[in-house]
Amino acid sequence: MPAPEAWTYHRAMRLLLVLACLSTPALAENWPSWRGPAASGVSSETGLPLTWSRTENVAWRVPLSDPGNSTPIVWGGRIFVTMAVKAGDRRTLTCFDRASGKLLWQSGVSYTDADPTHATNPHASASPVTDGERVYVWFGSAGLIAYDFSGKEVWRRDLGKQRHTWGYGTSPVLYGNRLFLNFGPGDRAFLIAVDKDTGRTLWQNDFPAGQGQKFANWNAEDMFGSWATPLMIRHQGKDELLLPLPRKLVSFDPETGKENWSAEGLGDLVYPSAVYADGAVVAISGFGGPTLAVKAGGERLWHLPKSRQQIGTGVVRNGLLFTIDNGGIAQCADLKTGAVVWTERLRGKGETNNLWSSPVLAGDRIYVMNQGGDTFVFRAEPKFELLAANALEERSNSSVVISGGDIILRTHEALWRIAGKQQGRKQ
Repeated sequence: MPAPEAWTYHRAMRLLLVLACLSTPALAENWPSWRGPAASGVSSETGLPLTWSRTENVAWRVPLSDPGNSTPIVWGGRIFVTMAVKAGDRRTLTCFDRASGKLLWQSGVSYTDADPTHATNPHASASPVTDGERVYVWFGSAGLIAYDFSGKEVWRRDLGKQRHTWGYGTSPVLYGNRLFLNFGPGDRAFLIAVDKDTGRTLWQNDFPAGQGQKFANWNAEDMFGSWATPLMIRHQGKDELLLPLPRKLVSFDPETGKENWSAEGLGDLVYPSAVYADGAVVAISGFGGPTLAVKAGGERLWHLPKSRQQIGTGVVRNGLLFTIDNGGIAQCADLKTGAVVWTERLRGKGETNNLWSSPVLAGDRIYVMNQGGDTFVFRAEPKFELLAANALEERSNSSVVISGGDIILRTHEALWRIAGKQQGRKQ
């Protein structure tokens, strides 16, 4: 084994990430980013709650002042949530005590300029990310900001206006000493890396503004852009940053921002992030556009000219890709060929079965919540088996969070902590 001083910084950080995922229970409790410890939507935890309701297996429920689409993150005894607060035109980061649900602090910025978004996508829809010392948030046109764990602002970067009819949603990504952000979509779109300690730009890769296909009710510029969150992978001993963009999937060098390789075959709109497993990368267009699967390096594996409309990002287990479309139809497909193994509609008790969130894999179970507040649990197997459908009867576009044996859920009305054992309910 090399001497510690011979390790590169990134190898050390990767070791810490592995330890966070696989080591002691205390470390395994953390859910530091939108898709978990490895940003893959996969949890290493077992023994999780299977069933719950508004009154069963609820440790606490804390009302939220305003709706929002972002997903909470967890570090130690703290839960962090971003939210746009209409009063005062505020975009905020809120910190709750994990054990009790008590509000610890709320920090944020006011932004009063005209800033378009869709009614179903409130501002502050990007999820935060943390390294255990600071929490990093992107508030769109209001800036990229770092806070310490007491809620004090450490630095702020004004990256300029973000303008799109449907708003924004991509989340910042933390790796080593760098913070990455896919700024867009809109007439200004770029991938940027900043120093996590200062916010100083390390590199920026600008993307040309494009014109998508024109539809009867939409302008061409509305139908072009990427909402995908970048994904860091390590392939053949090399770090790569994967980002699906309009019409192509691109791998960037995280050190320089230069393009490693690209693969053509996506549509003009891209919502889901890339999925990486077993040396394969899958990228899915939005608005029913194409699905592209390649080997890491860019060699095409398969391509579907038209896909089910989806916003959420899938997960992989044992060579099978699991996705859920906007209509709540779950699908299992072969990762290497794209062949469909099964499709099943997920029906809940909420007012809608539509679904925007991303599934989370824990063991052989997949957890996913629809817009009606129903969380479905089903087997990640070649044969579909629904294990539970848990109704909260509150609307949501947030993804499931798994942390320390608990399930954390964010609806438009409240933050919920679902526990394995009945602990009473707190309002």
